[in-house]
Amino acid sequence: MAVNRTFAVGDIHGGLKALKQVLERIEKQDNDCFIFLGDYVDGWSESAQVIQYLIHFSEKYDCVFIKGNHDVWCEKWLESETTNEAWLIHGGKETVESYNAFSEEEKQKHLKFFQNMKLYYLDDDNRLFLHAGFTSMHGVEKEVFKKSFYTDRTLWEMSLAMDKRIKEDSELYPNRLKHYNEIYIGHTPTTRFSSTLPMQAINVWNVDTGAAFTGKISAIDLDTKAVVQSDEVQQLYANEKGRNPKSYNETK
Repeated sequence: MAVNRTFAVGDIHGGLKALKQVLERIEKQDNDCFIFLGDYVDGWSESAQVIQYLIHFSEKYDCVFIKGNHDVWCEKWLESETTNEAWLIHGGKETVESYNAFSEEEKQKHLKFFQNMKLYYLDDDNRLFLHAGFTSMHGVEKEVFKKSFYTDRTLWEMSLAMDKRIKEDSELYPNRLKHYNEIYIGHTPTTRFSSTLPMQAINVWNVDTGAAFTGKISAIDLDTKAVVQSDEVQQLYANEKGRNPKSYNETK
């Protein structure tokens, strides 16, 4: 069965209500494909519930799950039950609490889900999907520092700096961008740049619209570039404090 539409979905951060909302607004069709760009957990109160929902969702729809930096933290906790202070401060506390009602069997199923996530995905149209970025001028397959896939911010910073200033055939065009028709990322909220929508810079699309803080969850149709969004996540969790936007620079 041919894929009907493909959507890239930005950072979720435990906002199950917003995730359901954006997927309902897409008006899903049976052969749609969904590429989730990572950071499913840490922030709002329903991180474990997000993972449970996505496991069931992937049984019906064609899905690709990219691993984000917050997912790496959660995976380590599910694996060993060890925590670190940085993770707890940046949403981990809420994630741990969200697992209180889950059995050990369910936790193990979630752990397997995290372990099966991809660090990056390249589709048949030479479109690259990853959580954060990469540093190798030779592309993701030559990346030495694998941690860059879920921590790097320089790809987006470089793209913003170069956007509208150089053409693709220029000698100054960054080599690491030449390998892919388009690159889709999350990790760095567009709300940091006064945008509530996904942003494009050169051939990089940033789909993290700040759901961890004051923004929304976004999904973008890869072919039409139509954007579907949830309400502001903080409005859907009005009784919760949420993460402090000032913590952005501290989460690598």
